[in-house]
Amino acid sequence: MRPSKRSLADLRQISIETDVSKHAEGSCLIKFGHTHVLCTASVEGRVPPFLRNTGSGWITAEYGMLPRSTHTRTDREAARGKQSGRTLEIQRLIGRSLRSVANLDKFGERQVRLDCDVLQADGGTRTASITGAYVALHQAFERLRREQLIEVNPMFDQVAAISCGVVKGQIVVDLDYEEDSSAEVDANFVLCSGGGLIEVQASGEGGPFTKEQFNKMLALAESSCLELFAYQRDHLSSRE
Repeated sequence: MRPSKRSLADLRQISIETDVSKHAEGSCLIKFGHTHVLCTASVEGRVPPFLRNTGSGWITAEYGMLPRSTHTRTDREAARGKQSGRTLEIQRLIGRSLRSVANLDKFGERQVRLDCDVLQADGGTRTASITGAYVALHQAFERLRREQLIEVNPMFDQVAAISCGVVKGQIVVDLDYEEDSSAEVDANFVLCSGGGLIEVQASGEGGPFTKEQFNKMLALAESSCLELFAYQRDHLSSRE
């Protein structure tokens, strides 16, 4: 039995609340159990210099953890004057994941900034951020479409992410902090609803893992993301 009393294939309780920011073009508060992330999408009327006069837009992301999102308070990275390697890696992952399911040439020379702020952390903050950022981004593009600033929503697929791992010899999904901190294998899967793989991060924390174990984790991630895609669709369709 897992510490959370879930079965091996059970996700934590998932909650998505949309329109939580008055000012952002798109926003949601997503909860994976005790992991809570605020995701906002802000549309800017300019692009990075390397895209000027190309007719292409851009999607980028920033990620951060509030000082008391974990068991002990940590200083804000702005106060330290430097982002950690972990923060840079995660926000690049979020940006790559969302760009992979959007036609960048369909929304003009605009940049959308995705801000994923972890309010409370209990494992899986990057996967919750990606899953919630999709909802916020979709909302932002729908707003541009309704305002007739773009013709169609440029997102052509859904994207969601989930963690899997091997804990005490058992393959489990959606690890909380207690499981993640003791896992023999830790993996994150970013998938699109069309069936493709966007990114896989996997490491053998306690030694090598087998191809069979990897395939079982992938199958579990695929079935879990089907649930996440349904959650996303339900909360987006309820706004239309």
